[in-house]
Amino acid sequence: MFKDNLVQMRKMKQMTQEDIAEKVGVTRQAVAKWEAGETIPDLEKCRCLAEVFGVSLDDLANFEPKDNMGLSVRQGKHLI
Repeated sequence: MFKDNLVQMRKMKQMTQEDIAEKVGVTRQAVAKWEAGETIPDLEKCRCLAEVFGVSLDDLANFEPKDNMGLSVRQGKHLI
């Protein structure tokens, strides 16, 4: 769930792994490991990621498209 949401949101924002790494204060390799599901960021990094994407921590970690009729991750009050 988390890794898939991270990839989807990054691509929706048209950002690279390097862009995300710079905003969160980690290496590109760390972001690659998160996206591959090899590691999971700590809570503070997750908070930063959620802020970058404009979503809640819950949506970042738990959102599943089937819960929302196949629509993308919610951003604020609006579906995107």
